[in-house]
Amino acid sequence: MSSLTIRPAVAQDAALILHFITELAIYEKAEHEVLATEESIKSSMFNDNPHVFGLICERDGQAIGFAVYFYNYSTWLAKPGLYLEDLYVSPEHRGAGAGKLLLKKMAQIALEKGCGRFEWSCLDWNKPSRDFYESIGAVSQDEWVGYRMSGQTLTDFARG
Repeated sequence: MSSLTIRPAVAQDAALILHFITELAIYEKAEHEVLATEESIKSSMFNDNPHVFGLICERDGQAIGFAVYFYNYSTWLAKPGLYLEDLYVSPEHRGAGAGKLLLKKMAQIALEKGCGRFEWSCLDWNKPSRDFYESIGAVSQDEWVGYRMSGQTLTDFARG
């Protein structure tokens, strides 16, 4: 029987994290949007004061998935929250419990850190993931509309 384990990501995992980011982007039909590099991952996740953290899921010592998360803040709860930025398990390893184990580990971290919420977003067309999240008790926040500013728009707005 194979065993699944979760461990914190370390700087030596930068290439592996980039690999999983690229696989995820291909799945989401957005590979062209990946600007991350091994160096940018190392400098943003593994510096002296990181604001983003990673987990690696292994099956019998082989990395099969990852999660990246950071902390946000709820003014209404006056508590930090844990925000899952990305979770990905390679297709050939899905269905073995890796995704659920990664989510459970992050839920445990959220409780350990006194977080009032554990949140994430999912593409509306990703029905398998949405069905899975709902099966573990997560509730979609359909009343909220996400907004984003990036690239030149962000630069122009900030400087204008």
